[in-house]
Amino acid sequence: MNIRLSTQRQASQAPRFEPAWAGEEASPGLPLKDLGEILARPGGERSARRFALGLGAKEKARTDTFRCAGGLLAKWLAKHDIAEAAVDFDAEPLRGQADRQAALLEGFLLGGFRFDLRKSSPGKRRPVVLHALVGKARPEHQALLRRVEAVCGGVNLAREWAHEPPNVIRPVTLARRIAPWAKRCGLACRVLDEKQLTKIGAGAILAVGQGSDSPPRLIVLEHRGSLRGRQRGTRSGRASRPESPVVLIGKAITFDTGGYTLKDRVGMVGMKYDKCGGMAVLGAMQAVAALKPRTPVVGIIAAAENMISGGAYRPNDIITTMSGKTVEIISADAEGRLVLADALTYAQREYQPRCMINLATLTGGVSVALGNLRAGLMGNNDALCSGLFSCGERVHERLWRLPLDDEYFDLIAGDDSDFKNSAERLAHAIVGGIFLKQFVDARVPWAHLDIAGTAHVDRDQPYCPKGATGFGVRLLLEHLLNTNATL
Repeated sequence: MNIRLSTQRQASQAPRFEPAWAGEEASPGLPLKDLGEILARPGGERSARRFALGLGAKEKARTDTFRCAGGLLAKWLAKHDIAEAAVDFDAEPLRGQADRQAALLEGFLLGGFRFDLRKSSPGKRRPVVLHALVGKARPEHQALLRRVEAVCGGVNLAREWAHEPPNVIRPVTLARRIAPWAKRCGLACRVLDEKQLTKIGAGAILAVGQGSDSPPRLIVLEHRGSLRGRQRGTRSGRASRPESPVVLIGKAITFDTGGYTLKDRVGMVGMKYDKCGGMAVLGAMQAVAALKPRTPVVGIIAAAENMISGGAYRPNDIITTMSGKTVEIISADAEGRLVLADALTYAQREYQPRCMINLATLTGGVSVALGNLRAGLMGNNDALCSGLFSCGERVHERLWRLPLDDEYFDLIAGDDSDFKNSAERLAHAIVGGIFLKQFVDARVPWAHLDIAGTAHVDRDQPYCPKGATGFGVRLLLEHLLNTNATL
């Protein structure tokens, strides 16, 4: 799927799709009813190439309505083997509505995603182009398309890599795959292997990965930006240090058996998606590299494989994290918070971050609480959490804030260690967040997104096919590019 800015003349042969509300007539006596409904307009040979694209009831519409319409249009064009189409940005209800225009284009690019790389006979993919028709191309049109392409490219990258099976993507192979990708994107990349992780005392991520023959990796991606911080003293008195970065941290458990807290058959199938937090960070960093915000952004992917072997970690093991704090293992299946603990410590030591945002398919409890419509949001900074919540509402990657009152720590207070990695099912999602909070300096704004319920879907949605959703990429970019005004 591709999008292109065109004039009426440039796309004169492409069929036109005109968004219209329910009740409007596509032709006399034939009103539109449903979102995504497509009906031909009447007329001669030329006008027969016009179609009405249903938006549903006007009184129920929101920006995401246009995203859904774009996704359903992409599916319809692919089904009917149509190579190009056009939507008029200068016509109602798109005229002057940049948010609606962007949403429709996003839906088109996201709705056309399909993962079939591992099939012996992949389905034919005829490239489909959607022309965004304007009377005269202006810089704001070009900027809109550039942003939509970058963000949706990041989402679809996150989806594609999340779909990859665990025999293709393991911690070591993930790092090998990312290094050349980062170079192509223009991102600096550093990979810490097991020897380097041992040297810096990253005992938590090492413990999680010690049962696998593919050792853990901490993968660090840097967009260095162009902002400079306050002046510091030199002979000339004019040197400045780089601005503190925004740090994005993702959990990438390439496969999770549960370790010695073994999952059953139903629970283990689909655990290739336990890397979705890390893949969201990857997709966000690709978009950052394309859009080049002035603020520096760092992406950290904590990759490990939670397996069973004679060397695997066990319940009752006590491990020492990179922070020096000790943790007793109660559940070997609560491994995501362990790899994130070391990643959070590393981020603070190396970067003195402006803020940290971590994403993880961390707990089943967040799915029980919120289902698959919203991700859990926890954090230590009201301004950061409020900003992320608002960004989620705008891009329809919605969040709901859960508390992190200090009293919740009693649930994981340690007997023989500083604390435990798990507790009973009580406040399950919150326990994951309160655990991570122990590794965050209170002076550093931090947010934790538990995306376990939103990282993948079990049936097709208007702009998200069954499988990995890429949840978090659009939210992160909205935060980076709008909230912080970093372009």
